[in-house]
Amino acid sequence: MTTQHKKLPLRSATELPAFDKEGHRGCRGLMPENTIPAMLKALDIGVTTLEMDASFSKDKKILLSHEPFFNHIITTKPDGSFINIKEEHTYNMYQMEYDSIKTYDVGLKPHPSFPQQQKMAVSKPLLSDVFDSVKKYMANSKRVYPFFNIETKCMPATDNIYHPAPPEFVEWLMNLIIEKKMEQQVIIQSFDFRSLQYLHQYYPAIKTAVLIEMFDTRSFEEQINVLGFTPTIYSPENTLVNKTLIEKCHLQNIKVIPWTVNDTKKIAELKALGVDGIISDYPNLFNQ
Repeated sequence: MTTQHKKLPLRSATELPAFDKEGHRGCRGLMPENTIPAMLKALDIGVTTLEMDASFSKDKKILLSHEPFFNHIITTKPDGSFINIKEEHTYNMYQMEYDSIKTYDVGLKPHPSFPQQQKMAVSKPLLSDVFDSVKKYMANSKRVYPFFNIETKCMPATDNIYHPAPPEFVEWLMNLIIEKKMEQQVIIQSFDFRSLQYLHQYYPAIKTAVLIEMFDTRSFEEQINVLGFTPTIYSPENTLVNKTLIEKCHLQNIKVIPWTVNDTKKIAELKALGVDGIISDYPNLFNQ
């Protein structure tokens, strides 16, 4: 694919809040993940950033989904039966038209890890519909517009099988963001450094967050060196956070926002250390 780069001018971006309260997949502990109801519920709770995952359909529509296939834990087929673990990878959404994808339910099946999650009939939404729904909701309630922390769900082993390769992934995502005039409200996050590197090269005004797994044994310096630029946010698994790491990030003007923190004690500990925000399945805990 030949891409046409819509290069953005360098300019002052909207500032992130002093402490960023992020709802993981909306508010996965309370509502079906990566759905519009989860996003609106998170806003009611008072999050400052909506965290979500971007995947693609066969017809190149961007939708919210943590996996590029229908996860057996949350999915009900159109006929009312459940997808089982052995077959879930065959339900590859990158090989399905969105009109088919939206007939699968991801909100009715009880989630074993989140017993508080409200059950409802709901499908995987388009990112464009999420933008529109949030914009309308916030306008009606006359509240401050949130940020959108969007993860590019890609990895080298599954390029062009479960998702586009990074150049196409980022270009199509940015086309939508620019169309919706959301450039200053988005953060693009990823474990896949390739997508962040491409984004930084062609869209340097966009805020970025580098996601770090617990098993990544490289030093902070090595990770940033491999990345090749200074991200807006360093977003590690929460057990990796310590005072030294925070100090190193802050010396480079990098915010530290760990994931996924689901108890008030750990939230308090991380805030005391000086993190700049927290991602949680239960954003209601920020108010306790």
